[in-house]
Amino acid sequence: MSLKSLVVLSLFSILFYSCSKATSQPQYKYRKAVGDGVAAKAGDITISEKELYSGIETDLFEAEMKIFEIKFNRLNQLLVEKLIAKDPKAKGMTADQYFTKYISEKIKISDKDIEAFIKERKIDKAQVNDQLKERVKNYLALQKKDEALKSWIAEKTKKTGIEVYFQKPTRPTFDVKVGNAPTYGNKNAKVTIIEFSDFQCPFCAQGAKVLTKIKKKYGKKVLIAFKQYPLPFHSQAKKAAVAALCMNEQSVDLFWKMHDKMFADQSKLGVAALKETAKSLGADAEKFNTCLDQNKYIGQVEKDIQEGKEIGVKSTPTFYVNGQLIAGAQGIEVFSEIIDQELNK
Repeated sequence: MSLKSLVVLSLFSILFYSCSKATSQPQYKYRKAVGDGVAAKAGDITISEKELYSGIETDLFEAEMKIFEIKFNRLNQLLVEKLIAKDPKAKGMTADQYFTKYISEKIKISDKDIEAFIKERKIDKAQVNDQLKERVKNYLALQKKDEALKSWIAEKTKKTGIEVYFQKPTRPTFDVKVGNAPTYGNKNAKVTIIEFSDFQCPFCAQGAKVLTKIKKKYGKKVLIAFKQYPLPFHSQAKKAAVAALCMNEQSVDLFWKMHDKMFADQSKLGVAALKETAKSLGADAEKFNTCLDQNKYIGQVEKDIQEGKEIGVKSTPTFYVNGQLIAGAQGIEVFSEIIDQELNK
């Protein structure tokens, strides 16, 4: 057991078994700070707030966001109830009855909607049956009900807006450098998006789709950089990362074409398939094959992985928008919120 694990286990014991008969326990005394930026003291040992928060910024943000989301969901629940109660049409009706009759009554999910969802998510035809279609239908209906409710709230509050007096947590910001990573866009853009990704990760494939939307929406207003973070349990990811950099050696355009192809079909990440893909995209096949066989860019891949670990990357994809962390394949609206703020500075 590592020292770090032992300390965590010891803390667990203190928190949950403090009523036991143990006679030797650390004495934690909760007091006001003795100076600016001081988190704790033990005799002549001082632990600063900077030291305390270093390395756990992401964990703290995620915990703060969970608390915020609980508050925000409760706020919307109360807001809807009070808005419905003000509507004369709601007399004698429950909130659910009002929602069904006046907000969601026009929601219909067609067979075409279900087929489009199955196609977009690339669900294997062998898995498609009546039960799956019903689950997809219910999921799409839930999505549309959520959209309808948000539109209804927006309409009811368009004159006043909604003033919220509790703050949304601030995303942690990290000093992340583009370095020699492959890039797309304007090198002088006000907004830089740096992604740490894994070509074998299904969530990263979704992240790639979001980046495509960002490219279309913002064009030269942003610079996008791609860093390699193949996860150890993805057996083909590291070789795919090297393959992408071998394409980048020939041209950055070939890198992005390879990037798109690998994410579009993650079943073709074996060495033979990578070589075939590179050839089909117009790369110098002999040069690419030599680069891949010699594992030429494994050093850069390992360097990216180490950098990611040092700035707290814990999963893929992880993005940094002007240093602000976005973990996971979030929707474009999450990115747009930060991008628009940065562009307006």
